[in-house]
Amino acid sequence: MKMFSTAARLFMTATLALATISVNAQDKFRVCADPLNPPYSTKEQTGYENKIAALFAEQLGQELEYTWLPERIGFIRNTLKAENDNGEGFKCDVVMGVPAGYDLTDTSKPYFHSTYVLLIAKGRGWDDIKDSAQLANLPLDRQEKLKIAMFDRGPGTEWLQKSGLLEQGIPYQSMTGDSEHNTAMQIEKDLRAKKIDMVILWGPMAGYVQSQAPKGSYIAIPMQSSPGLKFDFSIAVGLRQGDNKRKQQLNELIDKNLDKIQAIIAGYDIAVLPIPADTGKKDDD
Repeated sequence: MKMFSTAARLFMTATLALATISVNAQDKFRVCADPLNPPYSTKEQTGYENKIAALFAEQLGQELEYTWLPERIGFIRNTLKAENDNGEGFKCDVVMGVPAGYDLTDTSKPYFHSTYVLLIAKGRGWDDIKDSAQLANLPLDRQEKLKIAMFDRGPGTEWLQKSGLLEQGIPYQSMTGDSEHNTAMQIEKDLRAKKIDMVILWGPMAGYVQSQAPKGSYIAIPMQSSPGLKFDFSIAVGLRQGDNKRKQQLNELIDKNLDKIQAIIAGYDIAVLPIPADTGKKDDD
């Protein structure tokens, strides 16, 4: 999933400043986002989070304004919780996609729920795989031929470990540090170049990879959560702790526009699950 780092030391400053800010007094819907992070956001505003933000701004009759910063370590600290250079207010008011219950921000109610997906490139000797459990039970000579991406963290890597497949993993960083390719773009490029044949990706990223190839190029197997290994998560809008008026406003927007939001997300080939009633806290993987 998308990555954020801790910024708890700014919490008190943010909370005190919020007391002087009236949501109703603002005429802009101010978003912090990564300028090159498909399918979430792009500077051209082609990501699904861009479109949901535009929908909310339109409904509020506000101008949509972005502060752009690559999503790396310190993103929340340097955006949502960072004051403007003139000391008046913050760089933005919302981050459009964070895990529901995220501990670095307050969060709205969730607006969609997805799961990690095992993506397998067709035509490379793995077209018989219909369930992720098959990989763990392959004959040794086939297991040794696996070329599966393995990230530095996340449930996919934990699954590989529990399945005895770590030695077959090809290492990747969760954040590329590449100014021209985000993680989804890098994985898509390497799948196309046959450096890897398969990968376990968060639902939106898996949808992006599939969207870059002719339809039917991949086998897509949604991963199933099990006790001790969770693959599915709810996504919400992140905002500063204590910004209760804006939180109420966002929750009302989500309730009012849930069908439109889901229609936007459906256009990105994302595996979507029903939003569960319990959207407990989520870690930062």
